[in-house]
Amino acid sequence: MTTTLEAPTVHTGPAAPPPKPRRFAGKLTRAVHASAAVVLFVLLWELVPRFVLDEGTRTFLPPLSEDLQALWDLALDGELADHLLASVGRSAAGFAIAVAVAVPLGLLIGWYRPVARFLQPLLELARNTAALALLPVFTLLLGIGELSKVTLVVYACVWPVLLNTIAGVNTVDPLLVKAARSLGLSSPRLFRKVILPSAVPTVFTGIRMAASYSILVLVAAEMVGAKAGLGYLINTSQVNFQIQQMYAGIIAVSVLGVLVNAGFVVLERRFSTWRPKEKA
Repeated sequence: MTTTLEAPTVHTGPAAPPPKPRRFAGKLTRAVHASAAVVLFVLLWELVPRFVLDEGTRTFLPPLSEDLQALWDLALDGELADHLLASVGRSAAGFAIAVAVAVPLGLLIGWYRPVARFLQPLLELARNTAALALLPVFTLLLGIGELSKVTLVVYACVWPVLLNTIAGVNTVDPLLVKAARSLGLSSPRLFRKVILPSAVPTVFTGIRMAASYSILVLVAAEMVGAKAGLGYLINTSQVNFQIQQMYAGIIAVSVLGVLVNAGFVVLERRFSTWRPKEKA
């Protein structure tokens, strides 16, 4: 009697993907860690005024829900949109002028050593002068209108962009420059193919800092002689003892800053696609 043995079945298909629950749990853990501080801050802002502070102190620090309600009321009647558009318009104008001036100037100073040596003393003097310290000067010379506010934003935004652009050019890997020169690249092509791509991350760091400065400095400038804007809203609400509206304006400034920074992070990734992604 003959017994026939069957060969075992061998599966040669693709390997099974890693289990998704573990990957999802990791993302959830990172999200919880990233938002824990914000959630704690929000809870403290809501609960401490309600259950810890006395009535007199609570008048000056109302719960977050009341401030958000005031923000919602301002949004419904269109007042928030008017102030927001006024501030964004001034910030965008000053920021755009600063970037248009500072990036080419920073590239020039970083690339040409004689220009850097010539301008270094003036740059050291000017960058250590706070923008808000010059607000009275700009107001006296340019008036209390739009020009002085936009000029102040330009001054505040120029320095982070300029200094980071110079640093980006100066910190390019010398081995890359030597390799490019050994391949026969001319100076213009070397600058375009090696220096600029390597300096982009540092330049965008300065641009992100300048975007934040454009909002913060403008809010302070709008508290003097402005008729619209988030700074005007905050200052007027404080003078008229509209505390909830004052905090609503502060929240609007914070949200605007976060959105602007997030937008520039996305833009930086778009222009730095050649860089290897960092592991989480």
